[in-house]
Amino acid sequence: MKTFYAKKPEVNHDWIVVDAKDMPLGRLASQVAARLRGKHKPTFTPNLDCGDFVIVVNADKIVLTGKKHDDKLFHWHTGYTGHIKSLTYGQLLENTPDKMLWIAVKRMLPRNKLRKRYLGKLKVYGGAEHPHTAQQPKAVKLTK
Repeated sequence: MKTFYAKKPEVNHDWIVVDAKDMPLGRLASQVAARLRGKHKPTFTPNLDCGDFVIVVNADKIVLTGKKHDDKLFHWHTGYTGHIKSLTYGQLLENTPDKMLWIAVKRMLPRNKLRKRYLGKLKVYGGAEHPHTAQQPKAVKLTK
C-alpha cells in the first residue's frame, strides 16, 4: 500500500469557532494547535499546511488550574542588557487574555517554517463577538 501525500490544491481549509469559556488553558491550546496543523484530518501531511482556520472567542474566561494564576510567570527579554520582564499569568489574563492563549498555542506548535503560517490562521478574541461571520465558521466543541 502506498503512503498518501496531500498536494496543495487538494487541501481544504475550513473555518471553525471554539468557545473558550471555562476551558483550561493547556488543554485548549493543545487542541487548537492540533486543529491548526490539521492532525484531525485523515489527509494530514506533516510538511504541508493542511489545517483549519480557528477562531477562539471568550478568551477572557479561560480557567487557570491550581496556583498558576499567581505563581506561573511569563518572561520576555526587551533586547537590552539585563532587561528581562515578567508578568504573572493572572495579570496577563486580566490585561491581554488573547495574547496569553496565542503564546500558549505558539509554544505548542513545531518550531519550523510552517509555524508562522499556522499562527496566521489563529484568531483570538476576548469577548463573544468576532468579525469573521462572512466565512461561515462552524462551531466546534472541544473536550475539557
